[in-house]
Parts: sequence; structure tokens; C-alpha cells
Amino acid sequence: MPYWFSSSRSLAQENRSPNERPLLGCIGTGDRWKQIIGGAANYSTAVAVCDVDANHLREGLEVAKQKNGEKNSKPVDSYEDYRKLLDRKDIDVVTIVTPDHWHSKIAIEAMQAGKDVYCEKPLTLTIMEGKQICKVLDETKRVFQVGTQQRSEMGSRFLTAVAMVKGGRIGKVQRVTCNIGGVGASGEIPEVAIPRELNFDMWLGQAPMVKYRSKPMANEKAKYPHSRVHYEFRWWYEYSGGKMTDWGAHHVDIANWALGIDETGPLSAEPVPGSIESLCPLDSRGMPTRDDMYNVAGKFDVKVMCPGNVEMHIVSDSPDGNGILFEGTEGRFHVSRGAMKGAPVEELKSNPLPEDALVKLYKGKQPGNHMGNFFECIKTREQPISDVYTHHRSMTTCHLANIAIRLDRKIQWDATRQQVVGDEEANGWQSREQRKGYEINVKV
Repeated sequence: MPYWFSSSRSLAQENRSPNERPLLGCIGTGDRWKQIIGGAANYSTAVAVCDVDANHLREGLEVAKQKNGEKNSKPVDSYEDYRKLLDRKDIDVVTIVTPDHWHSKIAIEAMQAGKDVYCEKPLTLTIMEGKQICKVLDETKRVFQVGTQQRSEMGSRFLTAVAMVKGGRIGKVQRVTCNIGGVGASGEIPEVAIPRELNFDMWLGQAPMVKYRSKPMANEKAKYPHSRVHYEFRWWYEYSGGKMTDWGAHHVDIANWALGIDETGPLSAEPVPGSIESLCPLDSRGMPTRDDMYNVAGKFDVKVMCPGNVEMHIVSDSPDGNGILFEGTEGRFHVSRGAMKGAPVEELKSNPLPEDALVKLYKGKQPGNHMGNFFECIKTREQPISDVYTHHRSMTTCHLANIAIRLDRKIQWDATRQQVVGDEEANGWQSREQRKGYEINVKV
């Protein structure tokens, strides 16, 4: 067995008695959560599930009971309102696996309620939300892991890539290309009745009240229809940032880490002329002109300038396929979830990385299991490998790229002050108006 699984195995064995484990509350119990609870159940005991979709809630309740196992005597309760779950003093840890526009508010309130937090990526809808989360984490000192699993898993492939770049294996970095994929158009999506099992008002949360829309996809095997909710929320700016934040949260995060700007940030973001294709027309203010179709960017190439005159391109397509291409003065290589390729990778056979290179990157711990790292850090009270602070900086890169796309111009960024330079309109895009009753009440 590879060495990087050793720490997670020992922690699971240490927590072998269900009644001695941390008590877990699960907010959001859709398909993605079913994978998250599979890991969390190795280290904790679920006592509560929450979802605004009654079907998800019912399924989540059964899955949680199953994952707890027959030896666990604790009941599992279910809630529609996450605040009732957070009110419970017995819950130590929460998982947040909701649509993106709910992540920050729930995470902030969970920390304020004294819970440690595991939240799926992307953590934020805006740059301001990242600033707010960082402030509350500073105040509460909770342990918080973001679900960017590429920092831990995939056979440590991405860790190796970061170590190679930092170790000078391609010389001075000149260019990085993050291929995060594009999005297909939905066409017009008709208004239909809100499903009886869905609390659509609460699902919308901070986002504007709109009509519920849904239609079957042309592909009859598609699991979800074109819709505003569930998996398809990702393609509406009201709830997400499209592929830029969906997959950018993974690949841009690794690129920033390798370049050493995951605690600072880029210098600018600029759409490459002729590369942007939005799924819905935008007006001069960057706002969608229609509310009945997906509205994020379907295709794009955004040039992000980084310190050291390094050019990062965040693209929807490239010849190398999904993944990250690192190019330097002494070589180039590509890393994806499936493989690493390039001459510098082949040279590892005769000139391997230092034995402790990945451990040093992984904050002195053995890498390999993202959820295991989280629960290990709950014990030590350290911040996990995918901490809030570096994730906020990586997401800032993605948010700036989206602002550049929507305003169709270059955005200059002061990473120290965390402010747009010389463009007050663009600076105003750091936050959004939030619907009354769903505001995040944290002053920064």
C-alpha cells in the first residue's frame, strides 16, 4: 500500500468505536454528498441531515443510517432548515454540500456556532465572501477543509506537479495553461410548476426570486434536465461562476500553489479578444439580458498575469485536454486526473524528487486522503491542506477572470490591498446584492 495512505488508516482505526467519534451534521444531501459521507463516515457518526429538497432529504437520511452501521445507537434526525441543525450543541462537525451560492453563509454561521467545517468547492460566490469567511475563521479558530481533493488524492499526482515546479524541474516558469472545459448552451428553458418536494424560496437564498424553469435535455440518458437547480445550477451566474469556478477551483488552485501565489494573487486578468462565447447575451453592464437560459461563459480564454512575468491562461479547450500545462525555460509537462506526461516527468525515474518533498508540501503530514486529513487536523487544531486562506486567494483569481469576461476588459489587481486598481465599476463586482433575509452579516 502506498505510504501516503498510512495516516488516514491509523486515524480510522483510532476512531473505530462509533460512539467515540465526532458527531456529524450534513447540510445538503444530493448526489455529491453521497460521495462525501462515504469518507466522513470513516471518522465520524452522522446524527443529522438537512436539505430543502424532500426527496434528497429522505434519501440522505437512509444513507446516513446505512453509513453509521448497525453498531451505532445514535438516531439520525432530518431538517429542512440548516439553522436548526446548527443550533444543536452536540454536533461537532458539519459537511456543506449545497449549491455554491449557499456555501459562504452556511459556513460562516457554522463556525460561529462552534462547528468545524468541511465545505465543497468553490467556497465563495464573490471575492467579498472570501474576505468574510477569512475574518470569521480568524475570530473562531475553527478547523476548515475545502473540498479541493486534488490537493490530496489522485495518487498524489498534483502534489508531484507542484513539487516539480517548486523544485525547478522546468527552470523558470513562463506560462501555465489551465484547461477547465466549456459549457454547452441550454436554449430557452420554459417556466414550469415548482416541484412539491422543493422549497424553492429557500433554495434561492441570497439570489433574486425568479420563475422555476426546467426542460428535458436532448440526451435522454442525462440524469438532470436543463434547470436552475441541482447539478445544473452551475451554469447560472446567480448561483455559481460556471466552469471558471467549478473546475477552476481545482486547476487554478494547483497552478497558484505551484507558482507560489496561493497566499497573494495575480496582477491582472484579461479576456483574449475573440475567445469569449457567452451562453446568453450580456448587456453593457455585464448582466444577462434573458432569464430563461444558461448565462455563464461557454467558451473562454482569459490571460492572467502573475508575478515574475508568468502568463497563466484559463481556457475552455486546449490540445492537451483537461488539466494543467506547465511550461518553463527548461521543459514542459502536463498533469491531469488521469496522467502526467512530458520529459520532466520521465526524468523522475532517474532523478526522483527528494523523499520528503510531498510531505513538506502537505504541511508535514502524509498526503493521500482529503477527509482523513480534515479529521486528523480536528484533533491537532491545525488548518488542513485545503485551507480557507489559500482557497480564497485561488478563487479570487477565478472571480477576477469572470469579472473580466463579463465587463469585457482587463482588470488590474492589487493582491496586497485586495482591490481592483483604477476601475471602480469592476471593484464593485467584489460583492453582490443579497436578497433580504439571506444576507451575510459580516463586516470586513
